Amino acid sequence: MKIAIIERLENYKEDEPFNKRYIIDESYKEIFDQLNALVIPVISENNLEEIANICDALILPGSAVGVDPKYYKDVPFPGKEYNYDEYKLDKKVIDLFVKRNKPILGICGGLQTLNVYFGGDLNQNILNHKLIDGSMHKVKIAPNSFLSEVYNQEEIEVNSYHRQAIRKLAPNFDIIAVSEDGIIEAIGDKNIIGVQWHPEILRDMKFFTKFVNKFLG
Repeated sequence: MKIAIIERLENYKEDEPFNKRYIIDESYKEIFDQLNALVIPVISENNLEEIANICDALILPGSAVGVDPKYYKDVPFPGKEYNYDEYKLDKKVIDLFVKRNKPILGICGGLQTLNVYFGGDLNQNILNHKLIDGSMHKVKIAPNSFLSEVYNQEEIEVNSYHRQAIRKLAPNFDIIAVSEDGIIEAIGDKNIIGVQWHPEILRDMKFFTKFVNKFLG
């Protein structure tokens, strides 16, 4: 099993050497080691066709920067950081995996990217969801959804590290989880799933095992 994952650019100090780097969180390594999956990092627009051909699924992880709002005909929120090139790469990779009908999982910023890609838009500044102290909050799960299959319950607690969220939902998606304050926390469409929280940080093996077994089994 081969899974493509887009690495995110981390730019700590531009004026110092070795500080501009592409990364993925170590949690992905731990999770996919347990699932005996080969993770293939994506950092370039080169050879994307080959990656889409050989990989069985795509993961769009979270990002420190937001989707450039010009992609959904909005203007930047003051003080926010956006990255044109990051979404440009995401879009090309999504194109190829959708064309091949291969599963896609979007996490946090990855969910936001999927929603914009399919025609939705974003609220660029929401309150009370960047819980940097490790706090958890509740989300309600839609019945007969992917998440209901994972957890077999109506409500779960999740972490939260985001300041943006879905405003207008892309027309192809169903809402499969909502927070107590009405924020869309998860979406689904056939073999595409997006969650606003970070199951990888929680080391949520139930979630990742179900994704693999349901869509790649």
